[in-house]
Amino acid sequence: MVPVAESAQFPRPRRPEPVLITEAEPSMAEQHAHRMKRYVLTMGIRLVCLILAAVFYKIVWLMLILAILGTVLPWIAVVMANDRPPKKRLKVNHYDARPDRVLESRPAPVIEG
Repeated sequence: MVPVAESAQFPRPRRPEPVLITEAEPSMAEQHAHRMKRYVLTMGIRLVCLILAAVFYKIVWLMLILAILGTVLPWIAVVMANDRPPKKRLKVNHYDARPDRVLESRPAPVIEG
């Protein structure tokens, strides 16, 4: 009797992470974490702008720019946090006929009445 090969006889080397073979989008948890990081970063910039506006209160034009920026940034942060990543472009696989395989067109009959 000849022994049959088993998978246990030839163990495959394991990679630490699986290979991505699909065009799947990142998971919802990954998307949410990325959006939260962007939100926190934007709100941190807002906080810095408001603190700098208070520090530079004697330079009116700089204080106004920083205060307006600190006022607008929460709206921008919310819009960016609620936005989803753009969809990937799909490459449409069109059929291109080879010239040697194209059928010849026949003249269509014309019926006159």
